[in-house]
Amino acid sequence: MKPVLLVFLLMFFPLVLLAQAKESCPCCSDNHQAFDFWIGNWEVKQADGTPAGVNRIIKAQGGCVLQEHWESARQGFTGTSFTYYNQRSTQWEQLWVDNGGNILKLKGERQGDQMILSSEPFTGPEGHERVNRITWTLLEDGTVRQLWEVMQGATAVQVLFDGYYQRVAE
Repeated sequence: MKPVLLVFLLMFFPLVLLAQAKESCPCCSDNHQAFDFWIGNWEVKQADGTPAGVNRIIKAQGGCVLQEHWESARQGFTGTSFTYYNQRSTQWEQLWVDNGGNILKLKGERQGDQMILSSEPFTGPEGHERVNRITWTLLEDGTVRQLWEVMQGATAVQVLFDGYYQRVAE
């Protein structure tokens, strides 16, 4: 009887350890880590090289949330976002709130070296349906480009922000 029990324990003990590991780190999947390239302390410049601000992105809530702390080069403008992988919808979602009371909700997914998140449709000034689309692209040198476009169908009708994130020492 003892050898059978020993074999049983040896067979199922690794499965118990694996289940415990998943419970202790519920947000450690590849999907949950798909936006980790944005984590860090950043100096952000606009496409023309002028300072845009500084940004600090950390993993919070046991690694389940990316929390952004934005401070614009423009005096007094700040914002925070919470970005997370939603296992139910299998999409990334972001909620942005700034100190001017502006709110932006986005969702989407990683495609290659890009995280592409879009808003729900809204009616533009001419009555056309539009969408905010923000794309973060990991570049070969480790910098990140953030491009915020207003889309009408497949066409970008306005660029609201085109910035480059350069890592700074922590």
